[in-house]
Formats: sequence, structure tokens, C-alpha cells
Amino acid sequence: MKIVGYFEGTDSGVLTKIVASGFCTLPLANEWDGHGKNASHIEPGQIDLIIGYLHKLLPPLGTCEDENAKAAPMGVDIHRGFRPIDLLYPAKAYNIPVLVVVPRDYHKEAKDLLGEAAEFATIVTPEDLEKKVREILEF
Repeated sequence: MKIVGYFEGTDSGVLTKIVASGFCTLPLANEWDGHGKNASHIEPGQIDLIIGYLHKLLPPLGTCEDENAKAAPMGVDIHRGFRPIDLLYPAKAYNIPVLVVVPRDYHKEAKDLLGEAAEFATIVTPEDLEKKVREILEF
């Protein structure tokens, strides 16, 4: 049985359709919010598809001691410099499709923010998410 790993906030209607169609779902966590199984610890054969909104793949930036401080640049943060590629590396290594949900007007920015992960992740609009999931899972 195929298993869809999803980050918190993924459309519950799409997840319900996935389950009703005979697939399993598994909540995934990033390094900072602990919602489910840590995505960077996925082993081969555990997950067949990963879905998440862009913000779940990006660590919080900086350590702002005062309210006038600016966020630190990407990679210099309180989460050991985690980047999207660090979180999604098992997906790349095990050829697990990744759908990153982003409104159409922000696809370019999303690609830039994903960095190396943009090479294997697919950016999809919220409106097209269900269609893309059906294509990948073939239902």
C-alpha cells in the first residue's frame, strides 16, 4: 500500500480523498515544529509521496534578541543551518516525489528559496494539488 507523507497544514480534503482511495497517510515533521515523523529520517520504502507547503520546508530565520533586529540570512539560523535540501534529502536519495504547494504568483520565489531541493521537488498550486497527487499515485 502506498503511503503519502504530509506536512502540517496540507489540505485535509485532499488527504481525505487519498485515504478514501485506499492509500495511507503519515504526518511528517521538520526540525522545528515536531508534527510527525522527521522527514530527514525517512528510510527507503517508507513513503511514496511527500506533500507540504513551502513554509514547512524553510527553517525560522535568525535569533532576534530585540524587536529591531533583522532576520539572519538563510543558513545562519537557530536550527543548525538547515536548508530544504537537508530536510528533503531522503526524498532525493530514494526518488520520492515531492509536491511543494505554493500560490502561482510565488513560484519563482519558491524555487529560489528551495535552492537545491528545487531540482527534484515539484512546485504546484493549491488548485492543482489534487490533480497532481492523482497523477503520481495513479488513481
